[in-house]
Amino acid sequence: MAPMKLYGMMLSPNVTRVATVLNELGLDFEFVSVDLRTGAHKQPDFLKLNPFGQIPALQDGDEVVFESRAINRYIATKYGAAELLPTPSAKLEVWLEVESHHFYPPVRALVYELLIKPMLGAPTDAAEVNKNAADLDKLLDVYEAHLAAGNKYLAGDAFTLADANHMSYLFMLTKSPKADLVASRPHVKAWWDEISARPAWAKTVASIPLPPGV
Repeated sequence: MAPMKLYGMMLSPNVTRVATVLNELGLDFEFVSVDLRTGAHKQPDFLKLNPFGQIPALQDGDEVVFESRAINRYIATKYGAAELLPTPSAKLEVWLEVESHHFYPPVRALVYELLIKPMLGAPTDAAEVNKNAADLDKLLDVYEAHLAAGNKYLAGDAFTLADANHMSYLFMLTKSPKADLVASRPHVKAWWDEISARPAWAKTVASIPLPPGV
């Protein structure tokens, strides 16, 4: 059987989110570059994979899946449910939702303003940085309290999809001028240190083309 194909750009944390889970489960996949700078994601061939023209997309035999979190749940369900999707798990379901609805909006904006825009030669919007940093600061206080209450990982004692889905943006945040949002919270930092030390993550992060000095 042909390996799965992951379409996107590895500089995109949404694409990296999927690579994180593929590597965590030790799955073979082919990475197919889709260069947003040339508009490749809006071309007919890619729109057959994702009609919304966004990365990533995953092709697994006859199955085509898009939206990074949907891809990850598909992968985890089909290839590694016991490891990443223990059921029933109320904490897991809650923290999957917290990541997508509360963590993602401010961290995405910060990463875009502090890392992506400088790479593109665009000016950083200080007001956007301040607003989203303040939002994330309050949110990570909630994470700190949760992790301090005896939770080694977000869903309890085991690494799950809830942790994996955070990793790509947490990594980019720690490479930004707002890295102290993580480093200043001992339980959040300990959690990040733990999950980022996983062998599969080393394989994932090696494929992220960060510019020199980041």
